[in-house]
Amino acid sequence: MRNPNVWAVVVAAAIAASMAMGIRQTFGLFLLPLGSETGVSVATLGFAVALHNLTWGIAQPITGALGDRYGAGRVAAVGGLLYAAGLALMAAHPSAVTALLGFGILTGLGVGCAGTGSVMAAVGRAVPPEARGSMLGIAAAGSSVGQALLVPYAQLGMGWFGATAALGAIAVMALLIVPAARAMEWSPRDTLAPRRPLSELPALARAAMQERDFALLTLGFFACGFQLAFLTTHLPAHLALCGMPPWLGATSLMLVGLFNIPGSWLCGKLGGVIRPEVALGGIYLIRSLAITLFAILPVTEWGTLIFAAVLGSIWLGSVPLTAAAIARRFGVADLGALYGVCFFSHQIGGFLGAGAAALLVERTGSYAAFWPVMVLVGLGAVAANWATRGSIRATAAA
Repeated sequence: MRNPNVWAVVVAAAIAASMAMGIRQTFGLFLLPLGSETGVSVATLGFAVALHNLTWGIAQPITGALGDRYGAGRVAAVGGLLYAAGLALMAAHPSAVTALLGFGILTGLGVGCAGTGSVMAAVGRAVPPEARGSMLGIAAAGSSVGQALLVPYAQLGMGWFGATAALGAIAVMALLIVPAARAMEWSPRDTLAPRRPLSELPALARAAMQERDFALLTLGFFACGFQLAFLTTHLPAHLALCGMPPWLGATSLMLVGLFNIPGSWLCGKLGGVIRPEVALGGIYLIRSLAITLFAILPVTEWGTLIFAAVLGSIWLGSVPLTAAAIARRFGVADLGALYGVCFFSHQIGGFLGAGAAALLVERTGSYAAFWPVMVLVGLGAVAANWATRGSIRATAAA
């Protein structure tokens, strides 16, 4: 992998995804302070984050198909502008309406354009099959740098200037996606490849879902979204309700990002050794076991930090593995669109995970009843991925 153009694509993709994914990881920090500062209820803000996840999921197949056709970089640049606009709207005029429109819809469209779904397709097309798993892992690992940096940035900004001012500063950071997108994949890489029109996307989705193993992969991705959206959105609030200090929520999310840097790379490498679906089942099993222990043991500072480190090591490992699994079965020409179809299930899970937990805590004042649901959903993902056909070892890439 000495081709400098390939590395330029990987680095640019990592920067774009780092901003897109890192910003959304700060939303949980804003939940209680923004509600206290602006008077917008925690339930409304939680539902806005849930709407963000659903909008992202609906947009991802479309933005992925647009990236396949016109270049993922162009789509990501538009996403950076939408992301910044959504955050700035909420910062300038905080209300229930702007929370749903800005936090919910505009940022959901932004991350759909510039998040991992779009950039992984660009990386998958830029690298040869034998190096695809490793390079996808590197791009996913780079995307975690944003979480490690932006979480303390947001926490410090809220402490010094308040929640709305910190949100405005985060909006400025979203604009960094635009120059990174220019270097990623501004035009389709293979100009001779057939370009599928958007009108064919429903037929492509139906054909893919008729493949048994793709359907199982998609079902497993639902659990990933359910678990991660809940933890990203509600873990800081859960810790606050348990009497833990405010720094613990921010530090936990920062640790998730730090440990995910080597974790995503290792998961990508693992996808080149064993079949990606087998590795995905292992990830969901480890995550469910960690959630079980965290739920049944007393909440302590050290226990929370260890929990965050374990989760971080496999946090976005599902992304390169899922992309690799799709590329092995269908090739890379429609990778953005097909990843988007699979990811739609992920975001339905995210919408339910974040939204249901927001309603629960509004009614009961506790998240206690939600942890067993998290474990059961995760075990379902283990079963779905391990039910896919094929040898345990990875097969030759398409």
